[in-house]
Amino acid sequence: MKATAKAPANIASIKYWGRKDEKLRLPANDSISMNLSEVFTITTVEFSESYKKDEVKLVGKKLDRKEEKRIIDHLDRVRNLAKIKTFAKVVTKNNFPTGTGIASSASGFAALTVAAVKASGLEFSERQLSILARQGSGSACRSIPDGFVEWKSGSSSDSSYAHTLFPPDWLNIVDILAVVEKKTKKISSSEGHALTESSPFYGVRISGMKDKLKKIKQALTNKDFKTFGEISEAEAVNMHAVMMTSCPPLYYWTPETLKIILSVIEWREEGLPVYFTIDAGPNVHLLALPEEIDKIVQRLKRIEGIKGIIINKPTEGAKTISTHLF
Repeated sequence: MKATAKAPANIASIKYWGRKDEKLRLPANDSISMNLSEVFTITTVEFSESYKKDEVKLVGKKLDRKEEKRIIDHLDRVRNLAKIKTFAKVVTKNNFPTGTGIASSASGFAALTVAAVKASGLEFSERQLSILARQGSGSACRSIPDGFVEWKSGSSSDSSYAHTLFPPDWLNIVDILAVVEKKTKKISSSEGHALTESSPFYGVRISGMKDKLKKIKQALTNKDFKTFGEISEAEAVNMHAVMMTSCPPLYYWTPETLKIILSVIEWREEGLPVYFTIDAGPNVHLLALPEEIDKIVQRLKRIEGIKGIIINKPTEGAKTISTHLF
């Protein structure tokens, strides 16, 4: 049976960085994210007796053995749940640069999960899909539900899942993604998570999480863009401070990243309501109101070194679609 799914990348306002269980990918803290409309993965999965081994292809990029094994391991999880031994063919395609800190593993494993579950004949709830996606890539669980999403860290596999806090149209904002690097980062997020506790600031970061989570959920409830933006920005800097002080340190920012950060601070001082956030990579997300898009894009275009600008809205989560990749 063949099935295809489309899943969005997501951007977290309260970040996932550090795990309390490596094997199950249980995060050290709850997180809050937003699904992005214009950066997504499409994946087709087919289980068939005609395949003599698993075949995995990422359109436009050669997968290394480690990446391929990670995908096949996830297929094994689905096969175990469906009680089948059939090999599969997987073709997956990103419409944005892979492995550059734009959450390609989140959208990738969310799409893989939904397509593989459907192709295997299983019928899963959103919560079950989220739990399964998390086991492939932690942040993939957040790309399963719609809109603004909360990932509960939980204390077991069954209690660590993501759910919709608010629908996509709840808060009328945009995410303007400034792409400054298209090359795959040298240190993956999975490797970076294992280094968190080596940072002297990690414990301080975790100790302040409950308060931050409470405040940002209140900001979303009140549709308070200013507070939402301020917390999102501070949290991004906080996470990268842990990365930069881990052992060995992780320096994901490039000179262009810093140019954008300093520009955003300057623009805000001039009265333009815009905030930045950054995941585990150099590319910068600008949170803004829709009416400010033109002003911000014009200013971004004056910054040397930006390779692309993608304008996102909050969007729905992973869904099956009828158009297959093979």
